[in-house]
This record gives sequence, C-alpha cells and structure tokens, in this order.
Amino acid sequence: MQDYERSVSFLGSWGPFQCRVFFLLCLSSIPCGYNILSVIFLLASPPHHCHIPATSNLSQDWIQAIIPVQVAGQPERSSCSRYDLDSVQNLSALGVTPRLNQIQGPGSGPEVLLSNLKQEGCKDGWTYSDEYYHSTVVTEFSLVCSEEWKQPLTSLVYFLGGLCGCFVSGQLSDRFGRKPVLFGAIAVLSVFSSAVAFAPSWPVFTVLFFMLGFGQLSSFIVIFVLGSEILMGPTRVFFSNLCLPFVYVFGMMMLPGTAYLVRNWRHLSLIMAVPGLACFPFWWLIPESPRWLVSRGRLHEADFILRSAAMENGVEAPPVIFLQADVEKAESPKPPATLNFLDLLKNTNLRCMTLILWLIWFSMSVSYFGLSFNMSSLYGNPFLNYFLLSAVELPAYAASWLAARNLRRSLSFICYTLLGALALLLIQITTNSHPALTLSLVLVGKFGVLAGTSVLYMYTGELFPTVIRNTAMSSCAMFSRVGSSVSPYLLHLAVFGQFLPWIVVGSLSLLSVLLCIFLPETFRQPLMDTLQQMPVTRRWPWSSTTPPKDDGKSVKEQPTSPEVICSTRL
Repeated sequence: MQDYERSVSFLGSWGPFQCRVFFLLCLSSIPCGYNILSVIFLLASPPHHCHIPATSNLSQDWIQAIIPVQVAGQPERSSCSRYDLDSVQNLSALGVTPRLNQIQGPGSGPEVLLSNLKQEGCKDGWTYSDEYYHSTVVTEFSLVCSEEWKQPLTSLVYFLGGLCGCFVSGQLSDRFGRKPVLFGAIAVLSVFSSAVAFAPSWPVFTVLFFMLGFGQLSSFIVIFVLGSEILMGPTRVFFSNLCLPFVYVFGMMMLPGTAYLVRNWRHLSLIMAVPGLACFPFWWLIPESPRWLVSRGRLHEADFILRSAAMENGVEAPPVIFLQADVEKAESPKPPATLNFLDLLKNTNLRCMTLILWLIWFSMSVSYFGLSFNMSSLYGNPFLNYFLLSAVELPAYAASWLAARNLRRSLSFICYTLLGALALLLIQITTNSHPALTLSLVLVGKFGVLAGTSVLYMYTGELFPTVIRNTAMSSCAMFSRVGSSVSPYLLHLAVFGQFLPWIVVGSLSLLSVLLCIFLPETFRQPLMDTLQQMPVTRRWPWSSTTPPKDDGKSVKEQPTSPEVICSTRL
C-alpha cells in the first residue's frame, strides 16, 4: 500500500507551490467570513415607535405624549402602541393638555390623565431611528410588533440554508472533487448575495437568503479540507489552525466597516458579493487535491499535479511516484466505490464517532452563535459591537494553534471549552453588580468556546479518512448549522429568566467536554486514508483502544492499492 506523504516528500513542507496554494486558499475564505453574520446588519431592528401623520394637527405637548411610556427596568417609549389618535386629536383641538399622574399641574387649563385614554396599534406604520441605519430589511418590510416573529425565522432560514449546503456539498466534494465544489459554493454565495439586494418582498428575500446561507459554510469546509490534504505536517497545522481562521476573521472584521459606510441594506448586499467575485480567477491557480485523486484511483492526474509542483519548487520528482500496481488499479474500468452520508452510520465504530461529533458540533455551534447574538446587546454601537466580537477571535485562534502544535487534541479541546463554560456560568453572579467583570467573563467565554471550536475543526478532520473526510466534515457542519438555527431564539429564553440564555450556553459547552472524553486521540498520528485505519472510540475514558471488530455491517469495500497511509507527524 502506497505511503502518500512519503511519496510526495520530495516537494518539502514549504516551496513556491505550497505558498501559492496556502495564500490563495486563505484569501478564498474571505467571502465566507464576510457573510457569516451579515444577518446582524441586514436584519437590524432600530428603535422605533408608532408613526404620527403630519396631518394630525396635534399640539407639541400631545406629539410628545401620544406614545405611551412603559416602565420595565428603564422607562422607554412603547414600540407598538399609541394613544387613540382620534381621541387625542379631539383633546388637542379643545386645548386639553396631557397629564402623566394624579397630581394636578400648575397650569389653569383643562388636563386629562393619560392612563385613562384608550391605546391602539400602529395603524399608520412606524418611525424608525436613523442613528445607525438608514434602511434594513426590518424597516423596509415592517418586521416589527405583530410581525416580529419573522426576524428570528429569517435567521433560521439562513442557517438552514447552510445546513442543506453542508449536506449536499460534502457528498459532492467526495464524489466529484474539492475544487469544483469550492468554486460552485463561492458562485452561489456571490450570485445570491447580489440577488438579495433586489428582493421585492419578505418572502422573496427569505428564499434568496436561504440560498445565500447554502453557499456560505459549504465553501469554508471545502477550503479547510482542500488545504489539509494538499499541505503536510506543520504547514497543515499552521494553515488550518492559524492562518485560515485569521483571514476568515479578517473578512468578518471588514463587514462592520462596510456597514458603517453603507447604511442601506440593499447596497450592503451588493457589496457583499464583491469578495466572492474576486476569487473566481483563483480557479486557474488552485489545484485539485492530489490526495483525493489518489483515493479515487486517478493516479495520472495526481502524478501530473505533483510533477508540476516539483517543477515550480525547483526540485526533481522521482521517476516513479506511485507503484505500477497502483497505476494498473487506477486504469481498471471499475471506479472505486464512493462513500456517502449514510455510510457514516453503517459501521459500528464509525457510527459511534459520528454521533458523538454531531452532538459536539451542535453544542458548540449553539454556544458560539448564542454568544454572538447575546453579546451584541452588551454594547451601544452595533458596528463597534461586531468589530469587537470578531477581534476577540484572533487570540482564540492563536491559542488553538499553539495547543495544536504541542498538546493532545482532546486535552486542548477540553481545557479551552471548559474555560469558556465556567466563565459563562459565572456571568449570572456578576451581571447586576459588576458590569466590567461581566464583560470580561463574556470575552473569556467567547475565547474558550471559539478556541475549542478551532481545535474541533482539526480534530474532526483527523478522525476521518480521506475517502469520507469531506462528507463527514460537512455532516458535522450540518449539525453545527442546526445549532446556529436554534441560536436566534436563545435570546427569547430571557423571558423566563434573565440568566437562562447564559446557563444554556454554558451547559452545552460542558456537554461537549464530557462527550470529547470518549473520542480517540489523533495528536502526532498518521492522517488516515482508509476506513480500516480508523481508531476506535472509547467506551470508557480509562479504557484502551482496541482494533474494531467486524460486526458484519461494514461499509463498501475500498480499493487498497491506491489508498495511502500518511507517515508525517504533526
């Protein structure tokens, strides 16, 4: 059986070829980061109150008093009701002035107690604050008050689009290749980001927003897998745990600056398509994954890419990269069997590992996006909110990279996630008395959850073999999208308890820690290419791993000669 990384070791870890792939794949992640939480700006709900027509001819006192003041914590004007306009017009015409309480005012004119007046809904629409936004989806389609339920539903549809995209793209990528699926996802992202800007109504916007979500995460997963399979050893760790996330976060940090300059949601949607369009020339510069080509028996194509890479690096390729037996196997008229989503559940060991990872990805996603939506309420300026929310991810990715180089995967994930969970659970003690400490705990919680998620990406990629890696990663990302779909509703739990959202987020992080204990370790282990090389899950944390037993339900037999075992250790 051919040793792939030993066969391509003549390329080295770094060279012009690797640098080109490294740089271009990182740049290709900018559209993903740029769009990931665009929902925060496109669906922003500015402060609003009932619109009072200019033809009402109300006195200045009644213009100020016609909107009821609600006292729930801090007094604020009602967003969804006003005093009956016909009654107020009559009182204003008679010269009656409004009175807030039972105490008689010093004036000699007639007064009326506001609490005695009947209230009505916003029959003439709403007036929105334009302090931060000139136009959003919420203001244009009036998604407030009785229509407010459409706001989280729109976010849910966006994340469900990502769920479906992960389900489809993973299987397409393992069947047809990483490169066509990558650029197909970027095309979907760019096309529908532009189309969203022309949505004439909320239902049309929602459908287009679903397709925008369809391409968003799909492209990032393929970039991650493609880079992990082309790059080797420490270069792969450096790419997947530091540089790729850093550039992704840079894309996230570009969005608040753009939204600050462009306050109209339609113009913002058009601009969001630009990074994706700029990536299309990369098609001629980014190669297909040679490792995937080998796993599919397409050794001649893999041989051509590797020899071209050797020429670019200025090194000499060996006369024979792959064994002749492998070439004959590749030329066989029967193509290698292709695994699909259902194959993840057919083998006992593979099924256990998959179910554990699905639960972990779901829990971490609820924690991450729940933090993102909750944290936005801790500040005043939404553009500064999002920028700080993104910037805090940089030290988290740096920490995960250092841990990936020196510590076991399970230990790194458990330590970071446990730190985040404990910080989030402590928030309920400090919220009312120590605001500065509360903010610090939120940032520590975000740091821990995100650093754990970063380790989880690499850990998951190492637990699955090449023949089903992208399908497995995409299935995990699909469950991640289930978690992100739930997260917009997390804020509504505050109705039942002020700290309930934070308790849920912290508890789910603790659940991820407990589940991780049962996963096998992959630190400094060969990157697997066949199902037979997979480690087994541990039934108990203290149990040792043993070879998987044949349960009679193994998945389709894989070709052996083209498959590879990687020997380079991280």
